[in-house]
Amino acid sequence: MTMHLTESLDEAKTAWHSQDSSLREQALGHLFLGELLAAMWRSDRRDIEVLKGEVDRGGYDLVLESNGLVRHVQLKSSFIGSKVRHVSVGTKLMAKPGGCVIWLEFDADSLKLERYLWLGGDPGQALPDIGSRVARHSKSNSAGQKTERPMHRQVAKSKFQAVASINQLKDRLFGG
Repeated sequence: MTMHLTESLDEAKTAWHSQDSSLREQALGHLFLGELLAAMWRSDRRDIEVLKGEVDRGGYDLVLESNGLVRHVQLKSSFIGSKVRHVSVGTKLMAKPGGCVIWLEFDADSLKLERYLWLGGDPGQALPDIGSRVARHSKSNSAGQKTERPMHRQVAKSKFQAVASINQLKDRLFGG
């Protein structure tokens, strides 16, 4: 009985993360920015600007600038223990200055950021090659097919590098 109840709770949590994904994404984005800005503050690097687009047409969620270095950042997320092994990355991000992808791994209950995964070049460099595997829509169309997204590539988790702390992520973004 206890095992069945635990499985039901896990299924319910997974459903909440799916149903309320927009709310979760917004919360995680704010948590990430709070941690990054606090890390910048602690390292006496207060020359930072944060821009957030109204639409995700250019393949990024945020534009960060510090000391003349610009980063176009796509945020991705999954909870610890998730079976997600790849993400969809827009090809337009490759043409943006300092394009990068930050994959946030978080606690499913508290939304606490637990781990950062990085895909990007050194400060001032473009996004490395994201491969040629065309991504598919996550939801099926009316015919039950998951159609291709020609302007998106499926990027494996193995292409990302684990970053130990927000301070190290800050250095990846803007140098040490």
